[in-house]
Amino acid sequence: MAFFKTFNSVIQYFSEAVARIFGPTDDSYPNIGVQPFDGEPLSEWIEAR
Repeated sequence: MAFFKTFNSVIQYFSEAVARIFGPTDDSYPNIGVQPFDGEPLSEWIEAR
């Protein structure tokens, strides 16, 4: 009986993960669009040693 209970919980765990991966997104990011870069570009080349 414990085997079936464990097996059921493992199947439920993976099915919830698959549903979350392939389900609709629930991101709540604001729709602000692309923001331009306002910083200063690097004025000189820095070589890695």
